[in-house]
Amino acid sequence: MAFVKTNHTKSQLKMHYFSGKMPFKISNDRHKIKQDWSDHALWWEQKQRWLLRTAWTLEKYGIHADAKLVFMPQHKPLRLGLPNGITLRLRVCFSNPVFQTVMGICRMLNIRHPEELSLLRPMEEKKKKKDKNLAPEIYDLTEVNLIISTSFAVSRPCLYNGMPAHFADSPEMEAIYKMLSVTQPPPAPEVIAKQYRPASVVDKAHINGRWLDSSRCLLQQGIQENDKLWLRFKYYSTYDMDPKYDAVRLTQLYEQARWAILLEDIDCTEEEMMLFGALQYHISKVAQSEPQIMSNNPAMDDLDSALQSLEVKMEGEGSSASDLPKRLTLKGYKQYWFKFQDTSISYFKSKEESIGEPIQMINLKGCEVAPDVNVAAQKFLIRLLIPAPEGMNEVYLRCENEQQYAQWMAGCRLASKGKTLADSSFQSEIQSIRSFLAMQKTNSSSSSANASEESINTHSLVSPRYHKKYKPKQLTPRILDAYQNVAQLSLTDALMRFLQIWQALPDFGLSYVVVRFKGSRKDEVLGIAPNRLIRIDLSVGDVVKTWRYNNMKQWNVNWDIRQMAIEFEGNVNIAFSCVTADCKIVHEFIGGYIFMSTRSREKSETLNEELFHKLTGGHEAL
Repeated sequence: MAFVKTNHTKSQLKMHYFSGKMPFKISNDRHKIKQDWSDHALWWEQKQRWLLRTAWTLEKYGIHADAKLVFMPQHKPLRLGLPNGITLRLRVCFSNPVFQTVMGICRMLNIRHPEELSLLRPMEEKKKKKDKNLAPEIYDLTEVNLIISTSFAVSRPCLYNGMPAHFADSPEMEAIYKMLSVTQPPPAPEVIAKQYRPASVVDKAHINGRWLDSSRCLLQQGIQENDKLWLRFKYYSTYDMDPKYDAVRLTQLYEQARWAILLEDIDCTEEEMMLFGALQYHISKVAQSEPQIMSNNPAMDDLDSALQSLEVKMEGEGSSASDLPKRLTLKGYKQYWFKFQDTSISYFKSKEESIGEPIQMINLKGCEVAPDVNVAAQKFLIRLLIPAPEGMNEVYLRCENEQQYAQWMAGCRLASKGKTLADSSFQSEIQSIRSFLAMQKTNSSSSSANASEESINTHSLVSPRYHKKYKPKQLTPRILDAYQNVAQLSLTDALMRFLQIWQALPDFGLSYVVVRFKGSRKDEVLGIAPNRLIRIDLSVGDVVKTWRYNNMKQWNVNWDIRQMAIEFEGNVNIAFSCVTADCKIVHEFIGGYIFMSTRSREKSETLNEELFHKLTGGHEAL
C-alpha cells in the first residue's frame, strides 16, 4: 500500500493498494523545487481528526482503503479581529486545540494570561450598498512564526524598546505594535451605528453561542484558511495586570470594555455614561501626547491592587465604628434601625429596641456587595447577595446621604471578606468609595468656562440611545463636568479608572445563555458570572435564584441528551438543557471560571493546561 499525491488544490492524498513494495514519496516533479514539509500533516476528513502521532501505523488509526486523507500545513493564515477594531492576518495552528492556538496568538501579540481569552465567530456588521467596496485594512503578520511550546510561562516577557523582538525588526512592525498597545481614537458615530447592538438579553445570549470549543482544533469546528474570527476576553477574571509588561493586554481590555459601553452590551446609569465619555475623551487626549503609554510600577501585581493604588486620596472627616448605626431602608419594606457588629448587620423596629433581640441578623461573610448609585438623584443603594442554602437572597439597603453610604459600603465590603470595622483598611476603603462618588459630581462653573475652549464629538463618546435623547450641545457641558474630575489622571491611571468603574457595574461579568430547566415548560436565562450562576425570568427580567461556585459539589453533562446537571451543598440539584448555545459552551464557562480561581502567585508561573482541559473539556477533551 502506498500514497499517491494527486494534482489537487488541497494536496489531496488518495489511498491505493499495490501488489509490490513501493516507498512512501511525495514530490513536486513539475518545478524540482525543494520544499520544507515539516509543518505538514495528514487530516482525516471522514473522522475530522489530524493524524499527529507519527509513531502510529495507519492500521492503528483504523484507516482503511476508502479513507480520504488530506496532506496540508498545520499553520495557516487567519484573519483576526481584535477588541480595538484592528484586523490582523497571521499564521495560526489549525491542528492544536483552540486553547493552544490562543496561547500562540497571545505569545506573538505579547498578551500574558491567554487563558482569559478565546476565539469566537464574528457578528455581521450592518452594511450599506455604498460601503461594499470599503474593505477594512488588514495588517499582515504572517511572516512571524508562532512557536508553541508544551507550556506557557506567564512570567514577565523580555522586551526591546518596550516591545517584543519580532515587532522591533522594522518600522512597519513597530507601527503595528503601536496600534495594538495604544488606545484608538473615539469611533465616529456612523461606525458605532454600523456595529451589531444587542437589543435584549436573548440577543446577548445568541452572541455567547458563537464561542469556539477550546478542546477542539479550528478545522474540527469548520474554520478554514483566511476565515475571520474575533479574539476577545472571555473570562472576566483579570489577574496579575502589570502596566509595564501588559501594554497590549491592558489596552485591548479597555477597548473591549469601551465597546461594551458604547453598544449597550452592559447597562449603566446616565451619570456613569457621562463619566465613561469623559474618561474616553481624556484617554484619547493623553494618548496622543504621552510618548510612553504605560508607567513602570512593579508593585502593581494584579488589577485589584493596581486599581487600589490609583485611588485619589481625599480629605474628609474621619468616622469611627460607633457612628455606623443609622436608619436605613430595606427595599420594598418600611424603615428599620440597622446596627453593624463584627461581620454581621442586625435590624430592629426602632433605635429604642436596638438593645434587645433583632428582627434578623444577617452574616455578610461571603456575600456579594454591589453599588446602585445615582449621585445626581441622591440615590445611594447597597445591593447585597446573601448566601443561602438554596442559592442567594437579594437585599437592598438605602442610605440617606453620601457619607453614610461610603461608611456602610466600606463596612459591607470588609465584612464580605471576613474583616471587621476595626480593620486598618476601613478608612482607606471609605476614601476609595468617596473618590469614586466624587467623579460623578458635576462642576458647572468650571465646565461652562471651558465649554467654549473644548471641541469634542460627544456622539463618539456615548451610546446611540443618548444620540437620540440629547443634542451634542446638551451633552458637551455634562461630559466636561465629569472631565474636570479626571483631567489630572495619567494615561495608565485613566485606563485603570475606566476599568474600575466598568467592573463596578451591577451586570459586569455576566454572560447569558437561554436554557430550559428540567421540569419547566418555558425558556429562561442563565447568567454566568465569575463566581456564581444566576437564574433569570425571561418574561420580566427578574433574578429568580443565584448559586455560588464555592457551594458547588459537582457538575456533569449528559452528552447523549445534551443536558447539564449541577449539585450544590444542601442537597440542591439543578438540571437544564441549552437553547441558544451548545451545553459544552456553558460547561466550559463554569469550568473556566473555577480554573481562574485556582491561580495564585505561590503556584508555578507555568500555565496548567492539563487542569484547564480537565475542568472545561468533558469527555470530548479526552
